[in-house]
Amino acid sequence: MSAEARLRQLGLVLPNVPSPVANYVPFRLAGDLLFLSGQGPRDDQGKALTGKVGADVTVEEAYRRARAIGLQLLSTTRQALGSLDRVEAVLKVLGMVNAVPEFKDHPKVINGCSDLFVEVLGDAGRHARSAVGMGSLPNQISVEIEAILAVKP
Repeated sequence: MSAEARLRQLGLVLPNVPSPVANYVPFRLAGDLLFLSGQGPRDDQGKALTGKVGADVTVEEAYRRARAIGLQLLSTTRQALGSLDRVEAVLKVLGMVNAVPEFKDHPKVINGCSDLFVEVLGDAGRHARSAVGMGSLPNQISVEIEAILAVKP
């Protein structure tokens, strides 16, 4: 089943691609590689979701936020390529968690995005990954995720 068909089957709707908040672009296509800029979680009105994981935000909520970021990254991918069916593979994901110093479950948070990629893209969604903690993130967002994808011609 194609990624676009799987997305419909799962009943998932991709959000609008957020506009950059500084001097960068949401994606850059270089040959057969697609680089997706880091994105943070937003509510239905586009407002950034903030807070420290392990203090203000639970692991479960942070997982949901990472999943929402995954949808935003898929939306950016569709904008860049015209269709998710052009994704050959997700190569690398970097997930950053704005967490208290003693927090240790960064991978559980970023699984929200990773799980979504596999649900929608199948084996093409399996990727190398880093899940790291940060003392802060822009505007105090709780999670930021970026990705690199291989693209079919």
